[in-house]
Amino acid sequence: MVNKNATLFLVATPIGNLNEVSPRALDIFRNVEVIACEDTRNSVKLLTHFDIHTKLITYHNFNEENSAKGIISLLEEGKDVALISDAGYPLISDPGYVLVNEVIERGFNIQTISGPSAGINALVASGLSTNHYLFYGFLNSKSTIAKKELQSLADFPYTLIFYEAPHRIEKTLKLCLEVLGNRKAVVARELTKIHEEYIRGNLEELVKLTDVKGEIVLLIEGNTNTKPEVNLEDLLPQIDELVASGHKTKSAIQEIAAKYEVSKNELYNLYVKSK
Repeated sequence: MVNKNATLFLVATPIGNLNEVSPRALDIFRNVEVIACEDTRNSVKLLTHFDIHTKLITYHNFNEENSAKGIISLLEEGKDVALISDAGYPLISDPGYVLVNEVIERGFNIQTISGPSAGINALVASGLSTNHYLFYGFLNSKSTIAKKELQSLADFPYTLIFYEAPHRIEKTLKLCLEVLGNRKAVVARELTKIHEEYIRGNLEELVKLTDVKGEIVLLIEGNTNTKPEVNLEDLLPQIDELVASGHKTKSAIQEIAAKYEVSKNELYNLYVKSK
């Protein structure tokens, strides 16, 4: 519930087409005391387009701790502040986490002003499953770490959503193919802009892409080969049936373990304990 304290507004901004900004967002920009942004050079273009002259201050990864203190001071003075990123939602692969937690701890208000999201825009037009999805954002710039990140995601049956820079997309696609295998994938670029494009195919096809320009969302099909988890105790009656039909215990356990792709030793130990 909103109290009488000052408010931090988390405002989503256009990801390309400036006309995607909402009337509510424009009202917030006009009425707050300060707008905190990643790069004043980028944000001033949006504000100038709509003839808004609210004061801009910088808030980015390199000054997040100090900037958060400054914004808290403004809120303590009763001044409302808007936080924006260069495009899309603040905090989504962008700074703001430190500030939001400080604001929550100190009892100020937080309101989110809805708007565009590159990941969601790309997902709904990708042709991949939208029932369940996992937004990951940017993979680590170091290939060895990025590979471990992908390995941790390999078994998820959900559509995977990544952000990527144009100069890294070719290397990232090759790494995804290596770790995840040849899955369906989509490269979505320049969303809501004149040159918006969806390049659909599989990873083996997409790794052949060269000179891809613009901001990129990479979407990859989830793991379709994931087997349901097996409860070992549920397998014990099947072992009993095989033993009753004349199988030796070890032979019966080995057969059931192979059928359900579970550990033969774990199943054996459990079976012995049950007797």
